[in-house]
Amino acid sequence: MIMLNIVLFGPPGAGKGTQAEKLLKEYQLVHLSTGDILRGELKSETKLGLEAKKFMEKGELVPDSVVIGMIEGKIDNNANAKGFIFDGFPRTTAQAEALDEMLAKKGTPITIMLAMEVEKDELVKRLLLRGKDSGRADDQDESIIENRIKVYDTETSPVKDFYAAQGKYKGIHGMGSIDEIFDRLCEAIEK
Repeated sequence: MIMLNIVLFGPPGAGKGTQAEKLLKEYQLVHLSTGDILRGELKSETKLGLEAKKFMEKGELVPDSVVIGMIEGKIDNNANAKGFIFDGFPRTTAQAEALDEMLAKKGTPITIMLAMEVEKDELVKRLLLRGKDSGRADDQDESIIENRIKVYDTETSPVKDFYAAQGKYKGIHGMGSIDEIFDRLCEAIEK
């Protein structure tokens, strides 16, 4: 069985979580959100959660070894899945290479990278609104938000080049209604 494995990519506040939910239903995939996994670990105050918290509070990336171990565990626990949406991972070229290597061993490569593209001012506005609604501390402080976007631009954005070199990168305009953006994502998957 060929799996549909999607890397859902974009800066903080691009709407990845919202779109991931819609894509999960449409294509019956398993959602692998490192953000959700880490927040669960934080809430439970596990050793991993406490270690990750130190990095997240500064708007920095959690170390690869921690994230890759979690992802492989989730894939192994969902062996019968039709595919996966990787949301918030990989964030670096090294992670993308490690993910490709791990998936190659399982015989199920990444199918496509959908990169949601949203202007910086809109990202800040969305994150501040989300911070009010969710109570997430990292979405309530504009300086932390600015640092997260800067980290994305410098450290995470090069992952696009990694997938572009494989012919798997698709840039998706991330402005407009939720349904308009969803239609653009589905069109890119089905081409």
